[in-house]
Amino acid sequence: MHFAIRLLLALSLWATPSFSAADTGLPRPDTHAPIGVMGEHLHGAGELMFSYRYARMSMDDNYKGTHRQSARDVVGTPATPGNFMVVPTHMTMEMHMLGAMFAPHDAVTLMAMVPLVRLEMDHLTRPGGRFTTEASGLGDVRASALIRLFDTGAHKAHLNVGLSFPTGSTSVRDQTPMGRQRLPYPMQLGSGTWDVLPGATYKGHTGDLSWGAQALGTLRTGRNRHEYRLGDRVDLTAWTAYQWASWISTSARLAWGAWDDIHGSDRRLNPAVVPTADPDRREGRRLDWLLGINLAVPFGKAGNHRFAIEYGRPIYQRLDGPQLGTQWRLILGWQSAFDWKLPGFGD
Repeated sequence: MHFAIRLLLALSLWATPSFSAADTGLPRPDTHAPIGVMGEHLHGAGELMFSYRYARMSMDDNYKGTHRQSARDVVGTPATPGNFMVVPTHMTMEMHMLGAMFAPHDAVTLMAMVPLVRLEMDHLTRPGGRFTTEASGLGDVRASALIRLFDTGAHKAHLNVGLSFPTGSTSVRDQTPMGRQRLPYPMQLGSGTWDVLPGATYKGHTGDLSWGAQALGTLRTGRNRHEYRLGDRVDLTAWTAYQWASWISTSARLAWGAWDDIHGSDRRLNPAVVPTADPDRREGRRLDWLLGINLAVPFGKAGNHRFAIEYGRPIYQRLDGPQLGTQWRLILGWQSAFDWKLPGFGD
């Protein structure tokens, strides 16, 4: 994915300060956080915004703690067996995220996110065979309320209060060397539980420089119909952005994620066969760096449209493995407020 880094650099060099904010009358391009951060801004009463994001993550190499393990070390050979009969060697995660935001009040913005997910995982067996499993469909839909704490112009903060609905399947099957089987936990499309999503977001700016931070949690409730619940997780991120012109800004971001093991287990999964079926091998910690670009279309009525890209890699990851580590991730997105308000909601 070195093309993504080259694209970031090329667009940064292409930007020139020949336009000022006064020239276009548009909001600065870094009004929104990097595209990988969601639920980070409020709207005025009656405003409506739609968004689309495409995210792709590539996962390679098995980790135990901070150390890589080769796939052959995990499964061994028929003569010298390892701890598992099968090991994942690569995983690709793709997501199309459709979003909508609406503000019934200046101090409250409502947000809904609908994910369409595609997962693909490659495997190696102890005898040396290889196979791939796939899963695709609707993920867990999320709804949130963003509630303003304060807004001084240069400094803003709000609470994130959300709920994740168990709309993603936890019963996905696919063909394996042992026949058509229930896929392990990382290949399921949802959590199967109602999950609470608390958080808080802060943003500030001065001149052409802006910055922000966000803390989000995912708290699982109960157990799903297969008698398990995914581990709770915490996501922390902080970013800074620079406005090169009235229509372009670049950003740098750090993102920390921490998640727990699975509680309970799906009795149809055998943890002795493959590590992805072991609920006690799912915990992890990861720190990523990400670089991004935000573009605001500076011409006419199209000025309310934003296009953005963000690319990142891990700096550190410690996984309770064997567990596939992240190699890189990419997020592309479009956002538009359409520059109109619904009847009865201010002017």
